[in-house]
Amino acid sequence: MPDGFVIRLRVNGEPQERWVRANRSLLDFLREDLGLTGSKHGCDVGDCGACTVRLDGDPCLSCITLASLCDGMDVTTIEGVARDGVLDPIQEAFQRHVAAQCGYCTPGIVMAFTALRAEGKPTEARMREALGANICRCTGYTKILAAARDALGLEPDASEARE
Repeated sequence: MPDGFVIRLRVNGEPQERWVRANRSLLDFLREDLGLTGSKHGCDVGDCGACTVRLDGDPCLSCITLASLCDGMDVTTIEGVARDGVLDPIQEAFQRHVAAQCGYCTPGIVMAFTALRAEGKPTEARMREALGANICRCTGYTKILAAARDALGLEPDASEARE
């Protein structure tokens, strides 16, 4: 069994060709090999969502995904969401609604919502399902949900109107 592989993939639109150990996680590859530290180490077992990136457009928990299995794929990290210094509408909504406190979970949540938006017009239930893969220890989710509704074009929750 080889102890490593050469992988070729696109990360935030840029081609990459690197040798990786067979057991290297995509998260460690992104953070340590490419210097893209926006995706966070949270639980390292796929429970918290802090490491979420998009792999060929779909949300992916990079802490439990082997980098070697990403050969030929397209990876988008939080660093690839803003374009030419302009924040994505989801990032703007997070700012507007002050949806982040410590910010540790924010990159993963933004990545989950950008993937959801790419699916088309989401429903409230689908938005909550996408958020369900992410743990925020600070906010209680109210402002995160308000920002997501705003950015995804969903009606505000009745309880938010009273705040």
